[in-house]
This record gives sequence, C-alpha cells and structure tokens, in this order.
Amino acid sequence: MLAYIIRRVAQSALVLLVVGLVAFAMFRFVGDPVDSMLGQERTVADIERLRSELGLDQNFVVQYYKFLTNAVQGNFGLSYRQGRPVADILIERLPATLELAFVSGLLALIGGIGLGIYTAIRRRGVSANIIMTASLIGVSLPTFLIGILLIYVFSVELGWLPSFGRGEVTWVNGWSTGFLTKSGLQALILPAITLGLYQMTLIMRLVRTEMLEVLRMDYIRFARARGIRERAINFRHALKNTLVPVITITGLQLGSIIAFAIITETVFQWPGVGLLFINAIQFVDIPVMAAYLMMISVMFVGINLIVDMLYFAIDPRLRVDRSAAGGH
Repeated sequence: MLAYIIRRVAQSALVLLVVGLVAFAMFRFVGDPVDSMLGQERTVADIERLRSELGLDQNFVVQYYKFLTNAVQGNFGLSYRQGRPVADILIERLPATLELAFVSGLLALIGGIGLGIYTAIRRRGVSANIIMTASLIGVSLPTFLIGILLIYVFSVELGWLPSFGRGEVTWVNGWSTGFLTKSGLQALILPAITLGLYQMTLIMRLVRTEMLEVLRMDYIRFARARGIRERAINFRHALKNTLVPVITITGLQLGSIIAFAIITETVFQWPGVGLLFINAIQFVDIPVMAAYLMMISVMFVGINLIVDMLYFAIDPRLRVDRSAAGGH
C-alpha cells in the first residue's frame, strides 16, 4: 500500500511539472504584457526597463525555473494588471469558486446516484423513461446555453432569482461566504444548477448502466432465490458493487466542475477564479494565468490521487493483485 501511494505521488508530481511547463510555454504566445501595461507614449527605454523589472528579458529556462521555485513557496509574483500579489488575489476569489463547485458537486453526486439507482430499479416505469429522456438535455446542451436559458426563465420572465453576481456575503474567519445570507443563497441556485447538470446526467447514466449490469449477475439471482428482500438486494448487494467502477469517473467529473466553472462564472459574472482567469487573458496577465492553471492542476491531481486511494481501498481485487505481484 505504501509503495503504491509513493508511486502515485511521484506520478502526480511529474504531471504537475509537465502541466506547468506546457502552460508557461503557451503564455509566451498570448501577447506581450508590456503593451497593455504601458501607454502609447512609452519609449524604448520604458519598455526595456519594465521588461527587466518583470524578468521578461531573461531566457525561457530561467523564467520557468524561477516560476517553479516561487510557486512551491506559494509565491506567484505580482499581477501585471493589479500590481498586487497573485496569491492574495486568488485567496480573495477562491471562496466563491469553491462554494459554487461544492454545491454543484453535491447536486451532481446526490442527484446523479439517486436518479441512476431509481431509473435502474424502475427501468420499465414511465417516470424512469421521462427522466432518461430529460437527461438528454443535460448531456446535449452546452453549459453556457443552459445558463442563458435558466437566466431567461427564472430571472427575466419569472423574476425569482438574480441573473448575475454572488449576492450579499459575510466573512467568517477570513472566508467570504454566501451560505449565511438569503441573497447569497438565491444567487447560488442558477449557477450551481448550470454547472452541475452535465455532471449529474453523466453520473446518473453511468450508475444506471452499472447497476443494470450488476442486477443481471448470478449472485443477485441467488439472493432473490434465497428470499432476501428486494430492497436489501438493491442497496446492500447491487449498489455496493456498482459504486466500485463509478468512483473513478465520479471523482474526475467532480474535479472537472472546478476546471469548467470558468464558463459558468463568465455567464453569471460570478466573482470567482474562473472569471479572474478570463480577465487575465484579456490583459495578458501571465502570473495570474499561470497561477490559475497550476492551482487547477493541483486540484485535479489531488482529486485523482484520492480517487485512486479509494478505489484501492474499496476493491479487494487490486490489493490481491498487488500482493501477488509483490510475492513474485
């Protein structure tokens, strides 16, 4: 087990290095930040001075090395646009994104697993067929279009919910939260549904498919023949074995919620790190862009590592295979 964890951590570290290298290399082609930071009356001397202050006059290897060494210490430099430490800007914006991702993930997880189980057990029922047909909307429509439709119906036509912003927030131990205010909770509903709908439909279809397959297994037939109650068969035997392959896909989908929050935040003008990244692209704010991508990469790799650990702990076949391999 320990050797497996060490190997996965080493692989995760390598992935982060590659992602950081690719991201840092790509940013060299998005434009010159000096052009957006200096006015039209700039001189050649002003350009050279600013490039020297930002370290842009150094070669790529030196810039990347400095970026990595500073990033490990939590220092991502100064924002070219705001002139403030990037770490402070991310900390200010991160609560909004994490709260949105948390509610969306909860909706996707509970709704996806619950509806997946229901449509598998009641697969010939009318309501299950209606749910499966409606789920095609979540899979087929792009996220930004779902957001626009929700804004039109619930904000423009009905006037029930706000169409943009985060609402009123309160500060708790340095953390800004909208969970404790009415307007904050109302502002969270539409973005959370928009962000979580696609993942919820995928999880639902995956759970349904896996559970239907498990319910056809011989040991389920034997359980029915022994007179075990249907509820116990469905939730104690079938569901447990269904969740083993579902964990991997579900974990990755929950990780993608944070990464793809950028679209939802743009549609609803949600003041999170995704909207910050969009604004950084417009102003060629390379430190902010690099820090954002590294942060998302760390979250993805971390979630993937946790999923691997859970998969290893839940599925006894993996432990047996590892032990057999170690014995040989």
